[in-house]
Amino acid sequence: MSAPPHNLGGMQTWQTIPLWEEDPAAPIAPTRPARLGWADAVGVFDLETTGVDVTSDRIVTAHVGLLDASGTAVRAQSWLADPGIDIPEGATAVHGITTAHARAHGSAAPSVIAEVVSALRDLLDAGIPVVAYNAPFDFSLLKYEALRHGIPPILEPSPVIDPLVLDKAHDRFRRGKRTLEAVAAHYAVPLVGAHDATADAIAAGRVAQALARRFELDAPVHELHTRQIGWARAQADSLTEYFIRIGRLDPDDRLDGSWPIR
Repeated sequence: MSAPPHNLGGMQTWQTIPLWEEDPAAPIAPTRPARLGWADAVGVFDLETTGVDVTSDRIVTAHVGLLDASGTAVRAQSWLADPGIDIPEGATAVHGITTAHARAHGSAAPSVIAEVVSALRDLLDAGIPVVAYNAPFDFSLLKYEALRHGIPPILEPSPVIDPLVLDKAHDRFRRGKRTLEAVAAHYAVPLVGAHDATADAIAAGRVAQALARRFELDAPVHELHTRQIGWARAQADSLTEYFIRIGRLDPDDRLDGSWPIR
């Protein structure tokens, strides 16, 4: 079990900004110069959904963008989808998006999902790391949405940077919550409008950059991706043992530590 997903937020307005260069002859995604560290250019990704079950819940809003070394969003695209099912009142209470609003103003789910998958593929294929806070939630839910609508899914996203995994690995014994809001505050990253796909995605990217600076995470990004697989598994095992000790899990149960997708 991962940390409770933060992504049930919404947006008050939805404005599509061209994700890549407007020049049709330009590369679909920029290739970073080898001399730059991975944190100098990071993709960011966040979903806001109808719930927290990655196999059955649906995308309501999504954001994919690109941050430069200063954390400035240089390219971005946001989507509002008609998820095709009713949005539960509990989700609406968090993100403010009603079923009626999504149906009236959202794009068809298949087109949104296809565009999100395409935008992420462009980043990953260019070797640009995609930051997603609690990555298994966002990437897994997107996978099942793609399969639901007959869209080729991203099955092995790489390279991915997950600030939740990095923070737990490098500041293991810090007390307190590990929500995006709490971790952003700890690293002095502003997060205005939490539970908004755009705000959460950008904040997560900036947290990842802050972690890179704080802990000198300058290993090649694909090496760091591989390390996170092991860290996430170890973190799930540790949490499993804790839950068993306090009686929250049966001794035969295990939390799923698969990362960055399940």
